[in-house]
This record gives sequence, C-alpha cells and structure tokens, in this order.
Amino acid sequence: MLETLRNAFKVKEIRSRLLFTLVALVIVRLGCQLPVPGVDSTYFTQWFEQQSALNFFDAMTGGSFTQMSIFALNITPYITSSIIMQLLTIAIPKLEEMQKDGEDGRKKIAEYTRYVTVLLALIEAVAMVIGFGNQGLLQGGVNLTNVCVVVTSLVAGSAFLMWIGERITVKGLGNGISIVLLINIVSRMPEDFMRLYTQFIKEATTVNKLLAAAVIAVVVIGMVVFIILLSDGERRIPVQYAKKMQGRRMVGGQATHIPLKVNTAGVIPIIFAGSLMSFPVVIGSFMNVKPASGAGASVAEIFLKFCSQNSWCNIKSLSEFKFTLGLVVYIAMIVFFAYFYTSITFNPIEIANNMKKQGGFIPGIRPGKPTTDYLTKVLNYVIFIGAVALSIIAFVPIFFSGVFGADVSFGGTSIIIVVGVVLETLKQVESMMLVRHYKGFLND
Repeated sequence: MLETLRNAFKVKEIRSRLLFTLVALVIVRLGCQLPVPGVDSTYFTQWFEQQSALNFFDAMTGGSFTQMSIFALNITPYITSSIIMQLLTIAIPKLEEMQKDGEDGRKKIAEYTRYVTVLLALIEAVAMVIGFGNQGLLQGGVNLTNVCVVVTSLVAGSAFLMWIGERITVKGLGNGISIVLLINIVSRMPEDFMRLYTQFIKEATTVNKLLAAAVIAVVVIGMVVFIILLSDGERRIPVQYAKKMQGRRMVGGQATHIPLKVNTAGVIPIIFAGSLMSFPVVIGSFMNVKPASGAGASVAEIFLKFCSQNSWCNIKSLSEFKFTLGLVVYIAMIVFFAYFYTSITFNPIEIANNMKKQGGFIPGIRPGKPTTDYLTKVLNYVIFIGAVALSIIAFVPIFFSGVFGADVSFGGTSIIIVVGVVLETLKQVESMMLVRHYKGFLND
C-alpha cells in the first residue's frame, strides 16, 4: 500500500488527483464542525447519548449528526437515493432500458438520483426540525424563520457533499461518495479506540493491560483480514465460446469465466437489517418510549428492548439474555436480504440468454434452461456462504459489546466499508499508473 502511494506521487497527474482528494476531504471535515444557525447543539448531544441505536448513523456522518453541523445529514440521503434508484431500475422497464443505453442513459439515471437525494434530504430535514424543535432543539423556538434556516442549511450541506463527492470521482481518485463515507467513519475511530483504552487498559494491572490490548488487536486485525478475504473471494464459472465463420475469418473459440463474488450483495444486507431493527427504537425515542423490561414495562417498551442492540448478548441474567432473540432475528434478516438483493441485481435467466445468443456455453452444461438452473444453484450456494460471513462480521462487535460492554461507534458494517473503499481506491490508483505506463510505451 505504501509502495503504491509512493510510486503514485512520482506521477504528476496522479499526484494532482491525490492532492485534490486530500483538499476535498479537509473541506468535508471542516464542514462537519460548522454548527447549523439557531440550533442548540448541547441539547442534541445530550439527547443522542441516550440513543445508542443511532451509533452507526453517527459513524457514517463522522460525528456531524451529534453536533448538528451543516453536514448533519451528510451523504446518507444520497446513499438511500442510490439504493432506491437501483431497485427501481430493476422494477421499471424504462429505467432498465435507460441503464443499458450506454453512457447517456447512466448520466440520466445519475441526474434522477440527484433529484431524489435533494427530495430525501428535504424530507429528513423537515422531519428533524419539527420533531426535535418541539423538544427544545431550536434556540428561538419553532417559527417559520428558524425552520427555513435550519432546513435550508441541512439540505444545502447534503447537496454540497454530494457535489464534492462527484468532483472527487471526476478530478480525484474516483469513488468520491465512498471516499467521503470512508473519511467520516475513520474520523470517529481514534475516539473509539481511546474509549476502549480508558475502559479496558488504563486502570488495569500490567497483565490485564497486555491481555486486553492483545484481544482488541486480534479482534480488529482478524476482522480486517477476514473482510479482505471476503471482498476478494469469488467463484469463477468457466465459459467457452464456440468457433464460427465471420466472412473469411474464423472467430470465437476463446475461454473466459463469469466471476461470482462471494459477498454478492456487499454491505447492503447489514444496512437493511440494522435499519429495520433500529427503526422502532428511533420512532420510540421521538415518542418518549424507551426500551425497558420488568413487571411494569409495557408491550411497546419490551418490544423496543427486543429490537435494541444494547440488549443483545447480555449474560448478566437470564431475564436480560432472553432479549438476544432479537439478534437471531437480525441475523435471519441479513441472510434474507443477501438473497433478496442479489436476486434483483443478478439475473441467471438473462445471463444464460446472453451467453446463448453469443454462442457461449458452460462446459458440461447445455445452453438454455439447464444453464439457468446451474447458475441459480451455484449462485444460491455462493450467497449462503457470503451471508454467513456477513453474519459473523455483524455478530462479533455485538457480542463484545453485550458481554464486555465494549461500546464503539464502528461495527462490522463500518469496517466492511473502510476495507472495501481502501482496496477499491488502491486498485484505482494502480489502474491509473498502469494506463500511464501503456501510454508511455505507445508514445515511445
């Protein structure tokens, strides 16, 4: 990694892209510290400390959500908009045709994604201002002027981050939105590690210090290595193309493969499952209903306790440990969304038909329906392995949080995002360097 960056800095074009990306990320972090005018950030910070269900959202916004800065919404509206557009592309034939229409079609879909992003940011900003404004978030009270100022600031901040992410894609290292998300998550990690140090190492004896430090290092490094293996893992299905006469020449006959990623759905299943489990807790917090158990607890409070991740893997007593059943439901949802998301993004029937049209076939498998059945069988097997791996990644931080009280903002989802973006960015830099070498060779 360091060698790649060192070589990249020797190339003027790549060096300019690196510096542009660095400056853009500095601007992002500065914006995360600028408070929204007219907002009582102290109130919001105190409220957030009681809402551990939103830790992941705070990590994705780089702490700007708890501080109610102008980037409080961050790029989450864009991420949600991208997922919605991706799902609509599968559901709406016109959008599907537009996506297959080359660069022009993709630009049009990107334009629609921007519009949906602004709309979602507007809805989220209005909901936040009205919901929290009645509880004391706005210093001047809930009136038209204050609401307009706060809503405009939040929507403009989200739109600006979307724009700067696209600028990084064009003039920087690429994957702009992912890089913005990366810097937000990484910015919270030093604070999390300091919290772990204070909780498990600072006041412990020498032996316990070494043991705690070793456990933390092994868990973090082990998860990173596991995620790297998961990201690079793929099942390659061999494809052979038949030879045919085209004019006076014999074409075809080459062998290739269809790469099926082990983690076919990426981090989407964990995000979907986590959002659905935390949604009732968030709604309950707006209505002043908190997770609780015991004789005097209502059905709603017990249900919220079941959905809250803080209640899982609590081994202090059997009465508390029973809420770990929510973790079972959470893992089942991860497996379900892994299959669901892959089924709408990878179509074995379409792949088999395209292969048949181009004269391709899988050795030992007849074209047509047998090929579709074979691809479906292999895909289901690969999805299951990926879903189990995602479940392990999601389970480990929850286990250590419940058993040992290791409360950190980053979890399995955050680490997957960080590792994935770093690997993708390094591949992008290596690709730029490779293209430059080819150009130099051709010019010589």
